[in-house]
Amino acid sequence: MTLIFEHHVTFDTTLNDASNTALSVLCASLKETEYLLSTSQIKQAINKGALWLTRGKHTQRLRRVKKTLLPTDELHFYYNEAVLSSEVAEATLISDEGEYSVWYKPFGMLSQGSKWSDHCTIARFAQQHLVPERPVFIVHRLDKAATGLILVAHSKKAARALTNMFENRSTEDNLLSKNYQIIVHGDHNANAQPQVISSEVDEKAARSTFTCLAYDKAQDHSLISVKIDTGRKHQIRIHAASIGFPVVGDRLHGIADNNSAQNLQLCAVSLSFICPLSIEKGQTIKKVFEVPEALKLSFV
Repeated sequence: MTLIFEHHVTFDTTLNDASNTALSVLCASLKETEYLLSTSQIKQAINKGALWLTRGKHTQRLRRVKKTLLPTDELHFYYNEAVLSSEVAEATLISDEGEYSVWYKPFGMLSQGSKWSDHCTIARFAQQHLVPERPVFIVHRLDKAATGLILVAHSKKAARALTNMFENRSTEDNLLSKNYQIIVHGDHNANAQPQVISSEVDEKAARSTFTCLAYDKAQDHSLISVKIDTGRKHQIRIHAASIGFPVVGDRLHGIADNNSAQNLQLCAVSLSFICPLSIEKGQTIKKVFEVPEALKLSFV
């Protein structure tokens, strides 16, 4: 049976300095419960992002096990054995731009973590693998089941500029273009090319343009290039299913189930924009990033 629990402790006693660390306080408190975790298990969970510290009005993830606690500090420990044992393939650095970087996110990797952990996220991976190490701020998201390009910022200034760019993707200033590839069930060549789908998603305007690149008759699968003008949640998957061409491996909006052998066949293959940080410096620098051919979708 998977062990799942939350444990909260407020540090409100004055101990000697050697016992005031986050790890010692948490371990001592857990010994008074039915949860029999070793110090090694607790450390591993903390390293994977399971511990949070509330100090005053601020709550943040805590990995420094030797951090000295102050009276009224609160520790929040979220232990989920299944989540903590999860593993994903490594991300691939596409380009390090200094104030931000672009990565290829593999299947199963999250954009951001939860209260339970962040070890399977692109944010944590980038923080651990960039040289020199920098803070990481997520500015847009890619579904856990999807693969492809994701951009992360490394300063609050860059995060604000890039987030604003994604939120105002339809303006003429940033010229943001995001292109995807999907593999769907059926022969999309039977439809007009390119095909524009503009049905609403969650009662909001949404527009996608599908262009068939290739058809595999043996599998009855089509490889489609997708350009989106809006960024609604699951927009591509919903639009593909709405026209009778569900994305292969889509367990949420398509016809795949949990026994399906293939992962979601959706990849963010290219990203281009006028860098908002260059605009602030009086320049107009266009950035273009693309997934290497070896990482793009292909018929199996």
